Amino acid sequence: ARALSLGPMSARLLTFHYTLRNAAGRVMDTSRGGEPIPFVEGAGQIIEGLEEVLGQMQPGESRATVVPPERGYGVREAELVQKVSKARLPVGELRVGDQFQTGPDRQAPVVTVVAIDGDEVLLDANHPLAGEVLHFEVELVSVRPATPAELQQAGIHA
Repeated sequence: ARALSLGPMSARLLTFHYTLRNAAGRVMDTSRGGEPIPFVEGAGQIIEGLEEVLGQMQPGESRATVVPPERGYGVREAELVQKVSKARLPVGELRVGDQFQTGPDRQAPVVTVVAIDGDEVLLDANHPLAGEVLHFEVELVSVRPATPAELQQAGIHA
């Protein structure tokens, strides 16, 4: 989380809808059917490649965009895959594919169980979408100045 210093009226709150597809065209995630997603511009709340596109759009505009891994969830890093003893994990039954957070904080990394070998578990702390080229369809719903409370929540100090 980057701490930014912006004037109180310069940061904008944008809300948007998105549909995310993988390279094969399969829908991975969408906000359609729910509330649009809000974010404060410049606060690092959404991936860089998506924020840049949304910041150039007008409310009501829709656009398709392709975000490379470097501007999305990063490239896969081999050192983020590690073996640990089952006894060190705060969970009971484990299955390959299970995901859990490594700490109580909402920002704590999420790990995926890749393999289980006796008392050892292979965990992958890469984001599940790391290394993926992301195909987004986005619609910018609204843009307005962010309130002081929204700026504070986003970690921006006016």
